[in-house]
Amino acid sequence: MAAATLGRRSNTRLPPEVNRVLYVRNLPFNISSEEMYDIFGKYGAIRQIRLGNARDTRGTAYVVYEDIYDAKNAVDHLSGFNVANRYLIVLYYQPTKMSKKSDIKKKEDEINNLREKYGVGTPGPDSTD
Repeated sequence: MAAATLGRRSNTRLPPEVNRVLYVRNLPFNISSEEMYDIFGKYGAIRQIRLGNARDTRGTAYVVYEDIYDAKNAVDHLSGFNVANRYLIVLYYQPTKMSKKSDIKKKEDEINNLREKYGVGTPGPDSTD
């Protein structure tokens, strides 16, 4: 790496959402790991790629770069990139946003369990609670 590039990188301030882990959506269901490495590897060294293979995660992947600047470069260049007539959606992985969906479901289940345990029903539309 050239000294000029190194100096520029150390002075660059990145937005807080930027990180080394990317969340990719709208992938073709039949894309291979090799194809993913070919596409995303052009932007830097990759530590790991995880393709979704369950019914509700197909067409998604996580791509982990070694360097945060490589991840940013990939997002900048691959968002909207056409792969097999599908336009990729490349986002920074944000664990707080990802966990909110599961947290809401957990809380709803917990509330329903407590309602059953204590025999409390939900008030109907014409009740006077």
